[in-house]
Amino acid sequence: MDDQLKPLRDAIDAVDRKLVELINERARLAAEVGRVKHEHNAPVYRPEREAVVLDKVGALGGGPLHPSTVQAIYREVIAACRALERPITVAYLGPPGTFSELALRRQFGAGVVASPCGSIDEVMRDVEAGTTDYGIVPVENSTEGSITRTLDLLLATPLSIIAEVSLPVHHNLLTKSGTMSGATRVCAHAQSLAQCVNWLNQHHPGLPRISVASNAEAARMAAEDGSVAAIAGESAAGRYGLQAVAVHIQDDPGNRTRFVVLGRQTTTPSGRDKTSLILSVPNKAGAVYQMLTPLAQHGVSMTRFESRPAKSGAWEYWFYVDIEGHEKDPKIAVALAELRDRCAYFKSLGSYPVAT
Repeated sequence: MDDQLKPLRDAIDAVDRKLVELINERARLAAEVGRVKHEHNAPVYRPEREAVVLDKVGALGGGPLHPSTVQAIYREVIAACRALERPITVAYLGPPGTFSELALRRQFGAGVVASPCGSIDEVMRDVEAGTTDYGIVPVENSTEGSITRTLDLLLATPLSIIAEVSLPVHHNLLTKSGTMSGATRVCAHAQSLAQCVNWLNQHHPGLPRISVASNAEAARMAAEDGSVAAIAGESAAGRYGLQAVAVHIQDDPGNRTRFVVLGRQTTTPSGRDKTSLILSVPNKAGAVYQMLTPLAQHGVSMTRFESRPAKSGAWEYWFYVDIEGHEKDPKIAVALAELRDRCAYFKSLGSYPVAT
């Protein structure tokens, strides 16, 4: 066997040398890009450019690796090269081990400084104040719907959405021992408890369910207290030394959470973009229909439409709308100009590449 493997291993070693040379050549070019950006005071992180690069390498094909695997490898190459320009800091809903941290790593790779925050409010405040470069927050779940606190904060923030991440969410029931012996309560974020309600009703109907700030906080509590069973992901289990009592306990096997990246910059079109809006109209018959007419007339596809009370006491609403396309695309620009004229309130939250 060794005689057969040696020429193959020698060939792999030769390929590895070439790969390292090419990666370093890419890094040198990225450093030069960083120098040009610095001269023009341009942002280091350009999510639309990174999305185009990932789409291109995923489409190259020609090998046994799945396109998503190639993209995952390239995401880390991009992150390492980006860090040569300047390390960037990203705020997220902590503590470490949350799905927000996992979404951060999925979007930015390992080459960033992750800054955990105690709340979604704190994430946005840090980015608004310039304490961190970017923030990532959950905006909606495929099972439980929108994260209402995020929607309310998006209404007031001057930040723009510059990217999105769609993350599969698999919940596990975790304890110190890997059993429910001695467990007197189940702790998790309120959204996670809701996403596992049927499983909990079936398997542990008598245990109180306690809502905490995050699943990682629940995992931390379980690591310190044997009476706590936590609902959290694999990363939290590894970080806090917990054992799985049961895995994938979410009621919907396709459960996903969508996160958005917030920053103080705007993006250029990538070719596959989405635009998010907040709108309101006068409280009169036909107002919503008239508001949305420009989208239909200009062939703009609406992918999300949701209302939130305006909290004015007058039965008025904010409408959160996602449309396909970038606000700089010609037909989108025309439609949005007409839409703005018909709305009592119009706010563009930004255009950004669609999550792969």
